[in-house]
Amino acid sequence: MAKRKGKTGAGSRGKQAGVAKKPARRGRPKKSTGRKKTAGKPNSLRKRLLSIAVATLLIITLVPVVLGLIYRMSWVHPVSVPMLADNWNGLQASRSWVKFDDISPLLVKAVIMSEDGQFCSHRGVDWSAINTVIGDAMEGEKARGASTISMQVVKNLFLWNSRSYFRKLLEMPLALYVDFIWSKRRQMEIYLNIAEWGPGIYGIEAASFYHFERSAARLNAAQAALLAVTLPNPALRDPNRPSKHMRALARINRGRIGIAGSHVRCLAK
Repeated sequence: MAKRKGKTGAGSRGKQAGVAKKPARRGRPKKSTGRKKTAGKPNSLRKRLLSIAVATLLIITLVPVVLGLIYRMSWVHPVSVPMLADNWNGLQASRSWVKFDDISPLLVKAVIMSEDGQFCSHRGVDWSAINTVIGDAMEGEKARGASTISMQVVKNLFLWNSRSYFRKLLEMPLALYVDFIWSKRRQMEIYLNIAEWGPGIYGIEAASFYHFERSAARLNAAQAALLAVTLPNPALRDPNRPSKHMRALARINRGRIGIAGSHVRCLAK
């Protein structure tokens, strides 16, 4: 009887041992799917942010491309981002569009000689000037601008004013684009009609009447030179009340008007 009991105990222990092995075959790992879902939330957030970034970049790229084609038409009078910002902030922006042929040639020459002497030579970007700026920066010298009139046009029409390398990177391909699809005359016409010549004063016609009480067609060489050297800092420079430094810049610019012939050849009809 004791032997039978021993066998029975061993058998029961064997059965218990067999039962103990069952958990190894259970489907418990399926619970880990919940962990995968929670771990996937950061991934989905990153994908969403990436999609937003790509969409924003596409908008920044496509809007100027489409508007650039529209602005080719001479009867379209573009407005600049600063003008829109002034209106948004409740400030009054003054601008009267004027055709290129109704602007004094002296003013055109003064602006080119002051802002972009190679305007007729480059294709939107002055690479030699940019290389010079990069070289100066690498040598620790103070950075200076290398913006062409084409780059200033796209900045005023499509981008923002604050300084940043990202904005500069956007400016260059856009400047190449508008130089490819617009004539030099159209670029200059738009630039002179959207440039700021004082707080809320946009375009050469409004600037001429505001500062000198005459139309852009009647500007003389002295007035043209003063207006041209105002462009780099219209918030602080007043062509009607020029500082000593500003008068000196205007004298230099006025002297260059007389030798601007080859620099404005691309603006002839």
